[in-house]
Amino acid sequence: MNPIDIEFLESGKVMPPNLPFSEAVRVGQTLYLSGQMGIEPGSMRPVHGGIREQTRQTMENIKTTLEAHGATMRDIVKCTVMLADISDWTAFNEVYRTFFDEGRYPARSAFGANALALGGRVEVECVAVLPS
Repeated sequence: MNPIDIEFLESGKVMPPNLPFSEAVRVGQTLYLSGQMGIEPGSMRPVHGGIREQTRQTMENIKTTLEAHGATMRDIVKCTVMLADISDWTAFNEVYRTFFDEGRYPARSAFGANALALGGRVEVECVAVLPS
């Protein structure tokens, strides 16, 4: 039996350095992204605005992270969405859907959280399968 190839990845394009988690972890052809928030790249500052602006930046940060590790939004197979206020679900979906081709949405779970880090409105973690 061959040992599983595991890589702990950091691109430096979104998350600031020295955080106590990896930006992404690659296990074989599967890429697990840590939760992304609507932060300004390289900082821990949420973008100004409400749920729509933070959702847009969150999804852009996911896209940037994927591209840094050889994947695209089309490679995402599962997302977990955490909302600081579940009543933002409809507004979140309006922005989220624009990042995927119609009819090619990843499997997804969404839930309301008591609070999110940095006072954020949304956090999204994803799993992608890399092209062979």
